[in-house]
Amino acid sequence: MSAGTPESPLDFAGVPDAFQRLWTPHRMVYIDGENKPADAGEHACPFCRAPGLPDEQGLVVARGETCVVVLNLYPYNPGHVLVCPYRHVSGYVDLSVAETHELAAMTQHAMRVLASVSHPQGFNLGMNQGDIAGAGIAAHLHQHVVPRWQGDANFLPVVARTKAVPQLLGDTRDLLASAWDAG
Repeated sequence: MSAGTPESPLDFAGVPDAFQRLWTPHRMVYIDGENKPADAGEHACPFCRAPGLPDEQGLVVARGETCVVVLNLYPYNPGHVLVCPYRHVSGYVDLSVAETHELAAMTQHAMRVLASVSHPQGFNLGMNQGDIAGAGIAAHLHQHVVPRWQGDANFLPVVARTKAVPQLLGDTRDLLASAWDAG
Protein backbone atom coordinates (compact mmCIF):
# COMPACT_ATOMS: atom_id res chain seq x y z
CA MET A 1 0.00 0.00 0.00
CA SER A 2 1.19 3.46 -0.75
CA ALA A 3 1.55 6.11 1.92
CA GLY A 4 -1.73 7.87 2.56
CA THR A 5 -3.85 4.95 1.35
CA PRO A 6 -6.39 3.97 4.02
CA GLU A 7 -5.94 0.45 5.30
CA SER A 8 -8.86 -1.90 5.54
CA PRO A 9 -9.20 -4.10 8.65
CA LEU A 10 -9.77 -6.98 6.22
CA ASP A 11 -6.16 -6.58 5.08
CA PHE A 12 -5.07 -7.83 8.50
CA ALA A 13 -7.27 -10.90 8.99
CA GLY A 14 -4.94 -13.78 9.76
CA VAL A 15 -1.80 -11.66 9.47
CA PRO A 16 0.53 -12.28 12.41
CA ASP A 17 1.31 -9.26 14.55
CA ALA A 18 2.94 -8.56 17.89
CA PHE A 19 -0.22 -9.07 19.96
CA GLN A 20 -1.12 -12.10 22.03
CA ARG A 21 -4.87 -12.58 22.33
CA LEU A 22 -6.83 -14.17 25.14
CA TRP A 23 -10.26 -14.98 23.78
CA THR A 24 -12.81 -15.03 26.58
CA PRO A 25 -16.21 -15.40 24.98
CA HIS A 26 -17.69 -16.48 28.32
CA ARG A 27 -17.29 -12.85 29.47
CA MET A 28 -19.87 -11.73 26.92
CA VAL A 29 -22.66 -12.84 29.24
CA TYR A 30 -21.50 -10.21 31.74
CA ILE A 31 -20.94 -7.56 29.08
CA ASP A 32 -24.38 -8.29 27.63
CA GLY A 33 -25.95 -7.92 31.07
CA GLU A 34 -26.80 -11.52 31.97
CA ASN A 35 -27.88 -11.78 35.62
CA LYS A 36 -28.27 -7.99 35.80
CA PRO A 37 -31.63 -7.14 37.38
CA ALA A 38 -34.36 -6.15 34.93
CA ASP A 39 -35.41 -3.39 37.30
CA ALA A 40 -34.44 -1.89 40.67
CA GLY A 41 -36.97 -3.89 42.71
CA GLU A 42 -36.17 -6.46 45.38
CA HIS A 43 -37.72 -9.33 43.39
CA ALA A 44 -35.09 -8.91 40.63
CA CYS A 45 -32.13 -8.21 42.92
CA PRO A 46 -29.42 -10.89 43.13
CA PHE A 47 -28.31 -9.56 46.54
CA CYS A 48 -31.82 -10.05 47.89
CA ARG A 49 -32.13 -13.46 46.20
CA ALA A 50 -28.76 -14.96 47.28
CA PRO A 51 -29.51 -15.22 51.04
CA GLY A 52 -32.64 -17.26 50.26
CA LEU A 53 -30.63 -19.89 48.39
CA PRO A 54 -28.44 -22.66 49.82
CA ASP A 55 -25.03 -21.16 50.58
CA GLU A 56 -23.23 -22.96 47.74
CA GLN A 57 -25.82 -21.95 45.16
CA GLY A 58 -26.07 -18.35 46.39
CA LEU A 59 -22.26 -18.10 46.75
CA VAL A 60 -22.82 -17.11 50.38
CA VAL A 61 -19.62 -17.07 52.42
CA ALA A 62 -21.08 -15.88 55.74
CA ARG A 63 -24.31 -14.59 57.23
CA GLY A 64 -24.70 -11.97 59.94
CA GLU A 65 -27.69 -10.42 61.66
CA THR A 66 -28.10 -7.54 59.17
CA CYS A 67 -25.57 -8.31 56.42
CA VAL A 68 -24.35 -11.16 54.26
CA VAL A 69 -21.02 -11.84 52.53
CA VAL A 70 -21.25 -13.29 49.02
CA LEU A 71 -18.72 -13.98 46.30
CA ASN A 72 -18.83 -11.67 43.32
CA LEU A 73 -20.21 -13.68 40.41
CA TYR A 74 -17.87 -11.74 38.09
CA PRO A 75 -14.75 -11.38 40.29
CA TYR A 76 -11.76 -9.16 39.64
CA ASN A 77 -9.62 -11.66 41.56
CA PRO A 78 -10.15 -14.93 43.45
CA GLY A 79 -11.77 -14.12 46.78
CA HIS A 80 -13.52 -10.96 45.53
CA VAL A 81 -16.41 -10.75 47.99
CA LEU A 82 -19.31 -8.36 48.45
CA VAL A 83 -20.66 -7.38 51.86
CA CYS A 84 -24.34 -6.54 51.49
CA PRO A 85 -27.08 -5.57 53.90
CA TYR A 86 -30.03 -7.95 53.74
CA ARG A 87 -32.28 -4.93 53.42
CA HIS A 88 -32.74 -3.69 49.85
CA VAL A 89 -31.28 -0.20 50.19
CA SER A 90 -29.15 1.71 47.69
CA GLY A 91 -27.43 4.38 49.74
CA TYR A 92 -24.76 4.12 52.40
CA VAL A 93 -26.44 7.00 54.25
CA ASP A 94 -29.67 4.94 54.32
CA LEU A 95 -28.15 2.15 56.43
CA SER A 96 -29.20 1.82 60.04
CA VAL A 97 -26.52 2.13 62.72
CA ALA A 98 -26.63 -1.66 63.21
CA GLU A 99 -26.25 -2.29 59.46
CA THR A 100 -23.37 0.19 59.21
CA HIS A 101 -21.53 -1.44 62.10
CA GLU A 102 -22.02 -4.98 60.83
CA LEU A 103 -21.09 -4.05 57.26
CA ALA A 104 -17.82 -2.56 58.57
CA ALA A 105 -17.14 -5.49 60.92
CA MET A 106 -17.83 -8.07 58.19
CA THR A 107 -15.59 -6.15 55.78
CA GLN A 108 -12.75 -6.27 58.32
CA HIS A 109 -13.38 -9.95 58.99
CA ALA A 110 -13.42 -10.72 55.26
CA MET A 111 -10.03 -9.04 54.96
CA ARG A 112 -8.66 -11.13 57.85
CA VAL A 113 -10.01 -14.37 56.38
CA LEU A 114 -8.67 -13.57 52.92
CA ALA A 115 -5.30 -12.66 54.42
CA SER A 116 -5.13 -15.98 56.26
CA VAL A 117 -6.12 -18.21 53.34
CA SER A 118 -4.90 -16.32 50.26
CA HIS A 119 -2.06 -14.12 51.52
CA PRO A 120 -2.75 -11.05 49.36
CA GLN A 121 -0.33 -8.14 49.57
CA GLY A 122 -3.15 -5.59 49.58
CA PHE A 123 -6.85 -4.97 49.14
CA ASN A 124 -9.17 -2.75 47.17
CA LEU A 125 -12.26 -1.77 49.16
CA GLY A 126 -15.10 0.24 47.76
CA MET A 127 -18.70 1.11 47.17
CA ASN A 128 -19.99 2.64 43.97
CA GLN A 129 -23.06 4.72 44.72
CA GLY A 130 -25.31 5.08 41.67
CA ASP A 131 -25.06 4.08 38.03
CA ILE A 132 -22.98 7.14 37.17
CA ALA A 133 -20.40 6.11 39.79
CA GLY A 134 -20.01 2.67 38.27
CA ALA A 135 -22.37 0.60 40.40
CA GLY A 136 -23.25 -2.51 38.40
CA ILE A 137 -26.27 -3.02 40.64
CA ALA A 138 -27.04 0.43 42.01
CA ALA A 139 -30.31 -0.50 43.74
CA HIS A 140 -28.66 -2.61 46.45
CA LEU A 141 -25.67 -1.32 48.37
CA HIS A 142 -22.65 -3.60 48.40
CA GLN A 143 -19.07 -3.19 49.66
CA HIS A 144 -16.39 -4.74 47.45
CA VAL A 145 -13.44 -6.48 49.12
CA VAL A 146 -10.87 -7.38 46.46
CA PRO A 147 -7.60 -9.10 47.41
CA ARG A 148 -4.60 -7.97 45.38
CA TRP A 149 -1.20 -9.55 44.68
CA GLN A 150 1.97 -8.21 43.12
CA GLY A 151 1.89 -9.19 39.46
CA ASP A 152 -1.78 -10.19 39.47
CA ALA A 153 -2.08 -9.00 35.86
CA ASN A 154 -4.56 -6.27 36.71
CA PHE A 155 -3.77 -4.63 33.37
CA LEU A 156 -5.70 -7.26 31.41
CA PRO A 157 -9.14 -5.72 31.97
CA VAL A 158 -7.79 -2.38 30.77
CA VAL A 159 -5.92 -3.51 27.68
CA ALA A 160 -7.77 -6.69 26.77
CA ARG A 161 -11.16 -6.52 28.52
CA THR A 162 -10.15 -9.86 30.03
CA LYS A 163 -9.60 -11.13 33.54
CA ALA A 164 -7.65 -14.23 34.39
CA VAL A 165 -9.18 -15.76 37.54
CA PRO A 166 -7.28 -18.91 38.52
CA GLN A 167 -9.76 -20.34 41.04
CA LEU A 168 -13.33 -21.57 40.51
CA LEU A 169 -16.06 -19.71 42.40
CA GLY A 170 -17.25 -22.83 44.23
CA ASP A 171 -13.72 -23.61 45.40
CA THR A 172 -13.22 -20.02 46.56
CA ARG A 173 -16.55 -20.01 48.42
CA ASP A 174 -15.74 -23.30 50.17
CA LEU A 175 -12.28 -22.07 51.20
CA LEU A 176 -13.54 -18.76 52.60
CA ALA A 177 -16.65 -20.19 54.25
CA SER A 178 -14.64 -22.88 56.05
CA ALA A 179 -12.15 -20.28 57.30
CA TRP A 180 -14.78 -17.69 58.28
CA ASP A 181 -15.40 -18.89 61.83
CA ALA A 182 -11.71 -19.58 62.44
CA GLY A 183 -10.72 -16.10 61.21
